[in-house]
Amino acid sequence: MKKPFALHKRRAPIGPPWLRLCLFAAASLSMGLAVACAMQWISIGTLPGVLEWVRDYPGHLAMTALLWAVPAAVLGTLTGRLWIAALPVGTAGLILALVDYFKNAINGTPLELADFGLAGAAGNVAGLAGDLTPSEDFYLAAAALAVCALVLFLTQRLTALEGTLRGRFCLFSLALAGILLTGTGTRTVGSALGVDFYTRMDPAENHSLHGLTLSLWRDAFPQPKTPPEGYDQDYMLDVLARIDQILEPMEEPEAKPNILFILSESFYDLTRLPVLQYEGDPLENFHALASESVSGTFHSHYLGYGTGYLEIPMLYGLNALDLPPGTNICFQEASVYERFDALAEQFTKSGDYTAEMLHAYDNTLYNRTVTYPLLGFNNLYFSDDIQQMGIERPDGAYGGFYMRDGYFFQGMLERMKAVNESGKRAFLFGITMENHQPFEPQKFNYECQIPLIAPDFTPAQRDVIRVMLEGITRADQALGELTDYLRTCGEPTVVVFFGDHRPNLFMPGGDTVYTLLGLCPENDTLNWTTEQINDLYSTDYLIWANDPALLNGLAGTKRDSSITALGPQLLELTGRPVSRYWGLLEKVSEVCLTQTDLYFVDGEGRASFTREEAGLSPEALELLELRDAVVYDAVYGKRYITDQMNQPPGA
Repeated sequence: MKKPFALHKRRAPIGPPWLRLCLFAAASLSMGLAVACAMQWISIGTLPGVLEWVRDYPGHLAMTALLWAVPAAVLGTLTGRLWIAALPVGTAGLILALVDYFKNAINGTPLELADFGLAGAAGNVAGLAGDLTPSEDFYLAAAALAVCALVLFLTQRLTALEGTLRGRFCLFSLALAGILLTGTGTRTVGSALGVDFYTRMDPAENHSLHGLTLSLWRDAFPQPKTPPEGYDQDYMLDVLARIDQILEPMEEPEAKPNILFILSESFYDLTRLPVLQYEGDPLENFHALASESVSGTFHSHYLGYGTGYLEIPMLYGLNALDLPPGTNICFQEASVYERFDALAEQFTKSGDYTAEMLHAYDNTLYNRTVTYPLLGFNNLYFSDDIQQMGIERPDGAYGGFYMRDGYFFQGMLERMKAVNESGKRAFLFGITMENHQPFEPQKFNYECQIPLIAPDFTPAQRDVIRVMLEGITRADQALGELTDYLRTCGEPTVVVFFGDHRPNLFMPGGDTVYTLLGLCPENDTLNWTTEQINDLYSTDYLIWANDPALLNGLAGTKRDSSITALGPQLLELTGRPVSRYWGLLEKVSEVCLTQTDLYFVDGEGRASFTREEAGLSPEALELLELRDAVVYDAVYGKRYITDQMNQPPGA
């Protein structure tokens, strides 16, 4: 008589051991292929698109399949059941693909290795994005992987490994995993399959050519940074001497104004967009102030996202191109942020200034509580702190989904007053939020102060555009309130005001306002021209002062600027004595406004894909090479002259 709870013996395998070993290996590889194709299905959105990618890049498919087959084989041999291994492997692939899909839905860019630095704040990031719903393709791909796991379950007797054979294949799988986890091993296997692990690519191009998995894997094993030819101490001393020949020492200026450096979320001059018309000027204050300011086009590094990734280049001078691909510039070792004196320290090291950062959201994103103190900021204030300052406004602290810009600017003024009362000048870096995505029709209670005229758009599309219009209108009105106060406050103050990037305004159906207006062919930048990139990756800025004398006779002038040029431009304008490093950056900004994996912009605002294509003069190339040498020495090299770069020219 059988015991009621007795365990039944596992059914015997079918076939000789060598055949089961071959079938196990083939099944593992098949599962890897299934995961690779499922992820591409979610990413591309159509099966014909997946088949086209497979046809064009069979080596990329094979490498991706291998990267998923190896963990399936390891787990399969450890558990003794390949179908069990298929569940976590398939789930991991689906989760990665879904995150990639959501990131594309939020800002039109693929998932990058650098984005994993924000994994701890994933909930907050998702909250900022608004409503996120998986696509139908996600569920179809998940169902396909479930079928694959079911097939492995039904055929498990054909792939069952036992005893010594199972142990040996487990060791083989672990050894192969170890090879793929090294740069040398990955590049060797990749070369055999025709995969290029050496060429640095823009994230969109990398994702399009290699698929999600392989694009992340390529960035995980970057090539070492190449040193300048002849790099040694004598070489760097020659670099230092040449920098001193180019730069001129500066004396401390008599005027010491407060500096209000304002990053306005997704602000730009939308009156430059074609087709759309407005029954009024949504940038009335900005346009009026431009006649009293230094202003112009502002070249960004991103479209629709990346605020935190822009702050470090602006305040420190390094950008993502200076670091290995996939590196999160906000999550470097602390020592990296201390190699050079930051922008704020060009003011505070004299002892006359206090530097503070204010942010209209909380402190969870982009590692700001760690990086900003390292960049010379004495105090940090986030949304909760600002609301404890006793600010009273009839319209309250919040408008739409976030803190009102007008309320936030009052917080900046409160801190400016407090710093001034302590006997110092204020260097305040403020980051607004009122115009942050999501641009859902109900964001501002369906309010839009300036009527929109857009007859070629559907009512649903116009609703989205109105949200952008209202957000920018409110940002402009807050700027007007701020400058009106500063005109009468009696404290000399310079306001630096710029939009960090344009909003990547997605419409119902997946297009953006820019594709519908014919400004770019598709959301993916892979097939954009340099002119289209340069246009859509730009916003607007101004530098205004409540005393025109603080602008050294440049009020009303036009000049292109950028993420890495605005800080040096401010230092030049205010006549601050600066370190060799910031003096060099100012000279570089005259010949190069932007240099990223995606594009290059010269000092006149002309774009090309690389600096090699830009047709730069020998003098311009020399400046870029000097900067490259200084950065290599500080970040990767022996730091032969890094300390001297933080001293004034000629020191």
